[in-house]
Amino acid sequence: MGIWKEIKHEINKLNENKEVDILIIGGGLTGLLTAYNLKNKNICIVEKNQIGLGVTKNTTAKITYLQERIYTKISSLRGYEDAKLYLKSQLESIDNIKNIIEKEKIDCDFTKTPSYIFANTKKEIKNLKKEAEFLIENEIDIKETTLPIETKNYLTYKVENTYTFNPLKFIHGIYKILMKNNIKVYEETPIFDIKKENNHYLITTNNYKIKAKTIILATHYPYFIYPLLIPIKSYLEKSYIIVSKVKEYKNFSCISTGKPIFSCRYYKEGNNIYQISLGSSHNTAFKQNDEKCFNEVQKLFKLNNKDIVMKYSNMDIITPDYIPFIGEIKENMLIGCGYNTWGMTNSVLASSLLRDIINNKPNKYKNLTNPKRFNLSNLIKLPYYITSGIYSYTTSKLIKNKSWYKHVITKRKNGDSIGIYIDDLGTIHEVKNKCPHLGCNLVFNEIEKTWDCPCHSSRFDIDGNCLKGPSNKDIKL
Repeated sequence: MGIWKEIKHEINKLNENKEVDILIIGGGLTGLLTAYNLKNKNICIVEKNQIGLGVTKNTTAKITYLQERIYTKISSLRGYEDAKLYLKSQLESIDNIKNIIEKEKIDCDFTKTPSYIFANTKKEIKNLKKEAEFLIENEIDIKETTLPIETKNYLTYKVENTYTFNPLKFIHGIYKILMKNNIKVYEETPIFDIKKENNHYLITTNNYKIKAKTIILATHYPYFIYPLLIPIKSYLEKSYIIVSKVKEYKNFSCISTGKPIFSCRYYKEGNNIYQISLGSSHNTAFKQNDEKCFNEVQKLFKLNNKDIVMKYSNMDIITPDYIPFIGEIKENMLIGCGYNTWGMTNSVLASSLLRDIINNKPNKYKNLTNPKRFNLSNLIKLPYYITSGIYSYTTSKLIKNKSWYKHVITKRKNGDSIGIYIDDLGTIHEVKNKCPHLGCNLVFNEIEKTWDCPCHSSRFDIDGNCLKGPSNKDIKL
């Protein structure tokens, strides 16, 4: 569980067959905000677990357009005008979420928080200057300054009109509005199959079926491969977050432009003040020792063990051109994913764009985020994505007992690969060491005590319960 505490509420599971015009699959920011924007429609939401407890609970929750060097990267891959359009989408999304919070009076610790970006290596100075020049050309008030935290930096810029908040408090504020508008949200309701029948989709859950004219996939990673082909159009990046107690609250967020990624913000809860530190981001295919990665973050931020209150990781889909996948992928099936670590703003962008597509209204971002796009950046990075997929799958099969395992062994049992975790009390927890999604063998996360898929980011607890997709099945024996 991340820094954002779970908010208790009555859980409603699907208990009957349903027919709706629009079914939203996924109860995170994208799913709930899209329903909020479509609240006059015949609509319902299904969520495999509970609302907000997927990727959302693990985010650092920065609402910012200062996103590393994303604009110069997009400009080099897609052209200056697309980079400019993406910047507009982020600014507009910040305004939209601000307006929703103010209009609906949602208490979610929404705070105007200056954002800093800095070069942590000498090589990054030139790149950061180019990023700043782009922002200045597009009328962003960005100023050279000094970083308000002690770490290696060679050049720093600052902008003022950015924010932070508590994403679970925000989600529950939206949830209450949906309840008032009689939009049903069914939690603990996994989807096992989607079939097209004539002019509608038939969706299979645990015990019931849903008939829908239109489906919106608002999950982190879709459980199917075709038609979006995400595995060969993206890669997964894992980041590590350490939350530590500090004495002084500092109202700012920051991120570096070079490796290792250095990102942090502060959060106040009652009398407690926390620093949320993120680092050691990497492609999941090539680096899987989670304990080592957490140690790297602790060393980078010079954190004392006595101050640390929690450690957790998060996954993000990185697209070839750093622009999300939002739009229609086949007739009456839409998607919003691939947010490149910037889910707070891009989930808002997705919710308004998906609304306009369904309502047949023009939207200037429709072509920019078209999930079916295939351009030069896809072609250039295709070998890397294919290599990543092959490497993660192959190494998961060849090396099941990792050299860093302390409390875990894997073995064959009745023809199956079995993962065995022995907890601190000596209790033995056995699971199938194979992801039900596409068959990759799992890697045990010694810090968070989870079985993680290195191929497509499914996650399971020590007893085999599926915590996060794309898998929609458990790995219990």
